[in-house]
Amino acid sequence: MIELRNNIDYQQLIEKIGNTYQSAKSKIISAVNTEILYTYWQIGKNIIEFEQGGKLKAEYGKQLLDNLAKDLTLQYGRGFSRSNLNYMRLLYNKYPICETLSHKLTWSHYYELLKVEDDLAREFYEKQAIKENWTIRELRRQKKTALFHRIAIGKDKEKILELSKKGQIIQTEEDFIKNPHVFEFMNFPENYEYTENDIEKAIINNLQHFLLELGKGFAFIGRQQRITLNNRHYFVDLVFYHVKLKCYVLIDLKIGEVAHEHIGQMKLYLGYYEKEVNDISDNEPIGLILSEEKDDIMVEYAMLKDTSKLIVSKYQLYLPDLEQLKNKVREIIEK
Repeated sequence: MIELRNNIDYQQLIEKIGNTYQSAKSKIISAVNTEILYTYWQIGKNIIEFEQGGKLKAEYGKQLLDNLAKDLTLQYGRGFSRSNLNYMRLLYNKYPICETLSHKLTWSHYYELLKVEDDLAREFYEKQAIKENWTIRELRRQKKTALFHRIAIGKDKEKILELSKKGQIIQTEEDFIKNPHVFEFMNFPENYEYTENDIEKAIINNLQHFLLELGKGFAFIGRQQRITLNNRHYFVDLVFYHVKLKCYVLIDLKIGEVAHEHIGQMKLYLGYYEKEVNDISDNEPIGLILSEEKDDIMVEYAMLKDTSKLIVSKYQLYLPDLEQLKNKVREIIEK
């Protein structure tokens, strides 16, 4: 037996069987999830057709889901709570064409999506969840931090509508901008006197969450990356590589308001990376300064006629005011 286990062909057989099993298991799970989703859609359709077909007296309208929940649970067991039935009904209401439901998302994904009242925002989160293969937990976080509205602010009406239809597509450095970036996963207590080093350490300790906040395509290179010029040492807080844009992304973290010298320093970093670090296949590096506050006019003057790929964006450590963000986006669309 020991000799067999040491045999290379035998080990390859184990690997082949394992791959076959895992592949089949994934397909079975996917098929089950798809069937559950389509079944719940059909149940929602049945409920709405019953309501709209005149088979329900007006005074019994509020009792329908209550009675269905009790009777279906009695006959078929769990899964038919009033809340579940309400969301099955809502699923058909928001997605009247069954084929528009994605087999890449589960009922649990759509349950979360249906909580989003704004149609544009819901469509965005659906597209993004499919593109980036979000788990339920990731979807909840992105909704909670108002990702759609943070990206939408600063865009015109056409770009907001395109964002909802296609999701976020990273094509240029401008696509990194969120208003603001939210780092609530650091869990700093309010009124805590944190330092830039504290934030940097918290990012490293929560790197997966930070990458989710940045967006898809980032590979972590390192922290406090040293640059030596004229016998002086400089340190870039965080360095990433974006695999789609094929470029380095340099990030500096600032507490308080960003100053013009911070912008000048980032330009130095970008120049060094372009001349000394880039391979021939690499594109121009991107600089991202994240600060608690920024003066837009100062930033505009500091970067006037500047061709470097440098972004100054705000961050906050606590959840944004969702209603305020919604109102700003509505104002842009209504204009």
